[in-house]
Amino acid sequence: MSNMELPVVGPRPKLWVMNRDNIPGVAIRRATPADAGAAFALVEEYFSTIGVVLRENQHEFLDEYFGEGKGIWLAQFEGELAGCIGLRKFEPLNTRECGTGNCAEIKRMYVREKFRGQGIAQKLLQAAQRFAREAGYVWVYLDTTNEMKTAARLYQRNGFQRCERYNQNPQAAIFMRKSIISD
Repeated sequence: MSNMELPVVGPRPKLWVMNRDNIPGVAIRRATPADAGAAFALVEEYFSTIGVVLRENQHEFLDEYFGEGKGIWLAQFEGELAGCIGLRKFEPLNTRECGTGNCAEIKRMYVREKFRGQGIAQKLLQAAQRFAREAGYVWVYLDTTNEMKTAARLYQRNGFQRCERYNQNPQAAIFMRKSIISD
């Protein structure tokens, strides 16, 4: 046998890709007003963990994320609160493609550390995008920091593309958007 020939020992092993659509023990749901206290507590944990400078108080949080065309989604893993994502109506400062009511913004994406790496952020993002599409939005915007490389990669894998600065968030360095009409 030459160095170029390798014996076949058996069938090649299959590579398994984790199905992120059905993660056992994970439930994603849109928060109701009854969930507002728990949702805000999780967002406050996010503020502290990430070091968010521009924060809503509880009253502003309720106005921003509870009502028609907006929401906050909660992820639970085996009954324990694992993460959240918010989606709100949005009018960017400097874009033309957003006619009245055509744009939304994703905010407050957060997964608690012990639940990371299990596809929960992906499921939260999908839930928010599905809602945005069904609510009639055309564009979804988001921002993040340079330090949140994993989040930026998640957004990019989901079709978000970099765009120019669209807000005055002093911590944000990466600005992205996605047209969701063809999703």
